[in-house]
Amino acid sequence: MSKPEAVGLSSDRLGRIAPFLQAKYIDTGKLPCAQVQVWRRGQLAYESVQGFADRERGEALRADSLFRIYSMTKPITSLAFMMLVEEGKVALDDPVHRLIPAWRELGVFKAGVPGAFQTTRPDEPMRMIDLLRHTAGLTYGFQQRTNVDAGYRKRQIGDPATEGGLQGMIDQLATLPLEFSPGQAWNYSVATDVVGYLVELISGQPFDAFLKARIFEPLKMVDTGFSVPASQRGRFTNCYALTPTGKVVLQDERETSPYLTEPSLKSGGGGLVSTADDYMRFCRMLLNGGELDGARLVSPKTLALMTLNHLPGGKQLTELSISLFSEAVFEGLGFGLGFAMTVDQARTRTAGSLGEYFWGGAASTAFWVDPVEDLAVVFMTQLMPSTAYPIRRELRTLVYSAFTDSAA
Repeated sequence: MSKPEAVGLSSDRLGRIAPFLQAKYIDTGKLPCAQVQVWRRGQLAYESVQGFADRERGEALRADSLFRIYSMTKPITSLAFMMLVEEGKVALDDPVHRLIPAWRELGVFKAGVPGAFQTTRPDEPMRMIDLLRHTAGLTYGFQQRTNVDAGYRKRQIGDPATEGGLQGMIDQLATLPLEFSPGQAWNYSVATDVVGYLVELISGQPFDAFLKARIFEPLKMVDTGFSVPASQRGRFTNCYALTPTGKVVLQDERETSPYLTEPSLKSGGGGLVSTADDYMRFCRMLLNGGELDGARLVSPKTLALMTLNHLPGGKQLTELSISLFSEAVFEGLGFGLGFAMTVDQARTRTAGSLGEYFWGGAASTAFWVDPVEDLAVVFMTQLMPSTAYPIRRELRTLVYSAFTDSAA
């Protein structure tokens, strides 16, 4: 680990992070654990590991603990798709029905309930870019906002145990209407699971095999996958949930977790387990323009395209979103091809850089990459939902307040 001062950071100020997390979140029982890594200018400048992997058994979190990263899977899946775009096998403006013919006649919800929907024709066809930026008209059942997401809940869309795996999910979605005409709104959804299916279809490889061969092995992400191997179960963490009454309860026991077995549906939207070290290697590749330690995954130009704001009309998330849930919780943000990014620094009301990009997971994990400052940060914990506490904003403030110089 580098001395923080060698990379423009203050040891004393970075030293505020662990005590802050301990006093506000660990000692109070709000979070079971916390792991933070800060990378700047080619060096790991800070790491803290606190709390419990298994609070009930009093087992401390380890630096190599395994976490459910949920929606931090999405940037990985999106990158996999863009690798195929680079190879000329698919284009962002291709209609989705070119590869999923059963979706050609998907209608937009007009009225009705599950089993008796009335629809109208969409104004525009769903395109590949709509899947990557969540403007496809799809949704998540947990949104509990419309009759369409009620249909998702009824059919358990995206369930890891879905019969037929990703193909089974695609077949289910062919029976449900879209929430809106593609491109007209932003709604957090199973779209990235569909992207995973398309990676499988286009490449001719099982989705998990593609990720392993094309991303995990080249990046030496040795602990990332869709299940926890029997030999590594001792490193797996419990996952907890905050109840409406404010109590933190065990949500997924590591000894009986479904993650101990291979899921039928490999979710590109939220199915991976990983470590802080592994995910930081992914972030370092992003920070380095698509390459790490001699392994190039994508061109810097492709990554630059992915991290532009692709929302129709150049709008911000707060202007286009109809979603009741998002891993992005403040203003001043756009959305690209798998990432949210800062497009108006002042509106975020927090320190950072124009063009930094990020996302998070349902169990409160998070990462961000700041190319302006040559910075990447990974935060791991295991508490659902991710909107329970303002920890991500607080962590950003703590990290940026430790800067002693700035490129901006």
